Amino acid sequence: MSFPKTQPDWSNLDVLHRNTLPPRAHFYPFATKEAALSLNRENAQFQSLNGTWKFRHDVSPLEPPDWKDLNPITWANIKVPGMWQLQGYSRPLYTNVNYPFPVDPPNIPFLNETGSYWRQFTTSKDWQGQQIRLRFEGVDSSFHVRVNDNEIGYSQGSRNASEFDITPFLKDPGAINTVAVRVYQFCDGSYLERQDQWLLSGIFRDVYLVAFATPSITDFTILPQVDESLTRGVVHVDVSLHGSDSGDVTVELRSPTGDVLYEGQMKSAEMATLTVEGASLQLWSAEKPILYTLLLTVGDCTVAQRIGFRRIEMKEANFLVNGNPIILYGVNRHEHHYLYGRAVPYEDMRADIIMMKQHNINALRCSHQPNDPRLYEVCDELGIYVMAEADLETHGFDSVERTAIKDAHLMDGRELQELSYDRAKRWTSDNPDWHDAYMDRASQLVERFKNYTCIIFWSLGNEAFYGANHVAMYRWIKDRDPSRLIHYEGDRKGTSTDFYSVMYATPDELKKRIAEHSDRPLIQCEYGHAMGNGPGGLASYVELYRSEPLLQGGYIWEWCNHGLLKREGKLSYFAYGGDFGDTPNDRDFVMDGLTFSDHSPTPGLLEYKKCIQPVSIRLECGKLHIHNHYDFIDLNHLFATWHLVQESGNTNPTKFELPQIAPGAETIVDLPDWGGELHGDTWLSIHLYLKDETAWAPQSHEIAWSQIPLLENHTFELPSVIASEINGSSIYEQPGRLTLTWPSCNEIFTFNLVDGNFTWANQKGIILTKGPELGLYRALTQNDVGFGGDGKEWLKFRLAEARMHVRGFTWSVNEDGTMTVKATVRVAPPVLEWACNAQLIYTLGTGNLSIRAKGNFSGTVPRHIPRIGLTMSLPKEYNRAMWYGRGPGESYRDKKQAARFGRWDASIDDLQTNYEWPQENGNRSDVRWVQIKGNDTILEARMDVPLNFSLRKYSTNDLDKSIHPHELTELDETVLNVDFAQHGLGSGSCGPMAFPEDRLSPGLFDFTVFFQIK
Repeated sequence: MSFPKTQPDWSNLDVLHRNTLPPRAHFYPFATKEAALSLNRENAQFQSLNGTWKFRHDVSPLEPPDWKDLNPITWANIKVPGMWQLQGYSRPLYTNVNYPFPVDPPNIPFLNETGSYWRQFTTSKDWQGQQIRLRFEGVDSSFHVRVNDNEIGYSQGSRNASEFDITPFLKDPGAINTVAVRVYQFCDGSYLERQDQWLLSGIFRDVYLVAFATPSITDFTILPQVDESLTRGVVHVDVSLHGSDSGDVTVELRSPTGDVLYEGQMKSAEMATLTVEGASLQLWSAEKPILYTLLLTVGDCTVAQRIGFRRIEMKEANFLVNGNPIILYGVNRHEHHYLYGRAVPYEDMRADIIMMKQHNINALRCSHQPNDPRLYEVCDELGIYVMAEADLETHGFDSVERTAIKDAHLMDGRELQELSYDRAKRWTSDNPDWHDAYMDRASQLVERFKNYTCIIFWSLGNEAFYGANHVAMYRWIKDRDPSRLIHYEGDRKGTSTDFYSVMYATPDELKKRIAEHSDRPLIQCEYGHAMGNGPGGLASYVELYRSEPLLQGGYIWEWCNHGLLKREGKLSYFAYGGDFGDTPNDRDFVMDGLTFSDHSPTPGLLEYKKCIQPVSIRLECGKLHIHNHYDFIDLNHLFATWHLVQESGNTNPTKFELPQIAPGAETIVDLPDWGGELHGDTWLSIHLYLKDETAWAPQSHEIAWSQIPLLENHTFELPSVIASEINGSSIYEQPGRLTLTWPSCNEIFTFNLVDGNFTWANQKGIILTKGPELGLYRALTQNDVGFGGDGKEWLKFRLAEARMHVRGFTWSVNEDGTMTVKATVRVAPPVLEWACNAQLIYTLGTGNLSIRAKGNFSGTVPRHIPRIGLTMSLPKEYNRAMWYGRGPGESYRDKKQAARFGRWDASIDDLQTNYEWPQENGNRSDVRWVQIKGNDTILEARMDVPLNFSLRKYSTNDLDKSIHPHELTELDETVLNVDFAQHGLGSGSCGPMAFPEDRLSPGLFDFTVFFQIK
């Protein structure tokens, strides 16, 4: 005897599928042409099995008894589609790279959570005599299926479809049938599915029945092509039939408006060719997604497919769409919903694509697996260039190899990665035992999605190193579908990819790469790691894409934070790795999106929208230069307005006619006539909006905007400090304390001579309760503490512990009645010898004061510092800010393109960005003045250079130590930071630190802040 009696299918590399039908195109058969034209599967030969199933959870596939000994009717209910970890069973688990089980491919431990699903169903009498198939669009990670106590088959490949012919096992129409599915959390295929996402299990996509009449169409391939002149389109159609080896198939092509352009017959054993040319031919692109409808009919079976005509090719070291070398303004998107995990409802996936379109995104990488088929339909309809990626990532072997490499700690990151990746390929990618598994994932991808126009690239997977199995995938796909290009970043030499691809390169590295490899274009399949407060530097990338022809864009990592809503009593919050007690875990590394977990936009998404906007405007030699960055359309779909932005306020918007500007062209126009002389800071603000409603945005949706400085104040001359009485001041010195007053107006300044802080009060009450203190630190961002950030160095140099220490005070009364206090201070941490040595010169008046801060650094200093500025505390009633500068949202030196100049007004709550991992946030940059409002007092601050400010109700220390927003403790005071300079954000969580021009290095500084009460 032995246990188990045989090698389990879920741990057997020789078994990928049992009794599954060959992969096919995604479609639904309809009984009539009219039903097919609805494109609604509810009108098809389709029966959903989604809904409530019975469910049992076990810790091992070897634990539950045989099905015949079970009574599923007594089990608990579970929703399908769904993930069982999000419905009360076990716990979600998140790792970025590591396998969550012992690495011993292809073996999987017996302790392998198992979910048993069961439900009843009946079939329609209309389906009598037809072939009935049971189809699963996605089951994680593998499963066996039974119908009416008959073993049907087995399948794996979590994000691929599985289809079974269950006709012989069904009861008569109207009788009750049962379907039972046993799902395994892990299988040998899980070694190929170590993507950076939650590990969740279950039947997470649609499961349904589909009926095929005799004869019927069981698969078809549609290949629309356009000739080089872009004036003649040809559609090649290849059809496979069920119930007949050959037969006549009716082919009908309808125009975008529904007119019949072609109707004819084809033999199923032959390929049909349709031609569309002249005025009837309209090309598909992301900017103009024009779709035709192709109908195929045999007997009582009709299928419908929307198709677009577009030409994809490599030419002169560029990839072209419809003859143009496009730029990909893209984003990576994992399937994720904060309530349902990967079981994303259709309404939410459509909302994602609409939101991308509204933010000028034109390209999507389906990272790192095939998506729900309906997503591609939406991309066809709304216009998104799609990179469809195989369900293949083996990144976990990198961890295995890094651990085994001797002296790994002595290598730099790039050297270690190259060595580790070269070794890691041996496990599966360069292992012939895994050839069939790799090829299965290639064929599943291509056959299922081959008829979607939006797909312009196939991708062989992600971070699976590079080996012979990738070469085989590339060759098979090229032979099967020569009409599209193939991507694989892991092939650094370009053997099995049609263009070069890199991740997280700096602009300088990109320039170097194209200088060394000029035979093909280069994209970044991942860049701008959008984790927390960031990414910084996006404008530099977009400028480079638009100036270097070999650089054809890239995909931001990534679309959304992957928080899962967790409820603990009355508390609800978005959880990440470790919050469910899961181990191993990579904590917050899954929170790295352009949208928050609820898919509301982060400031990073607004920044990206601005950087990639399709129209840019600049002022040159007194003229406006308007550049159309669209590839295929002019600007006739837009209308424009202009207004002036000044310190005193904005003028009313005025509409103006946009000139005819061809795609990719630039036109010069005169400045508008604003009818008068300009005074002070003046910006010309131009905005472009949609004239008409579209499928993805309402009328008047803003597409682009530009603000052009017409008159800019570069001097920032500050007012003089004034005392209301020349001889009315008094000075009181006590041990460790200095008090300066104007008794006639109850103006009181009190200095603590020990720690350098002071308070300020007048007849209206307390204004400053503490400070201003010279500060060098801000709370760390996720980009600071990541692989490429400065955070580790800042911790090493104890920046957060640096405090202001007083070396001495002097004071005097000036002839004009003001007072001057000079404090010599040293800002330094414990343990270390480096310091910032500075002098703070206070000039005090009645209702106003100025602080001049000048200093330099000594000792062994960090390369960069977070900030240089003043921090002070105000009474809690000071909870609103009005300012003139960039707004309304947060901005930093390398993330401020989306912030507009103007006058802004916001509450302290609205000034915060509530990142799901607390961190530095809420800075406003390039500010001319800021007013902090109390109950009946306003404190105004100005600087002799553009200032940064933030207003907070949390301490910096609290932002650093808290790992969820609900852990923050609201202060009994308001914290105001007025900063001379801030370090950039970068994208160092998984990319480069702030670029050189955006870094703040220790050095001489000298600035003055003027405060006054209003």
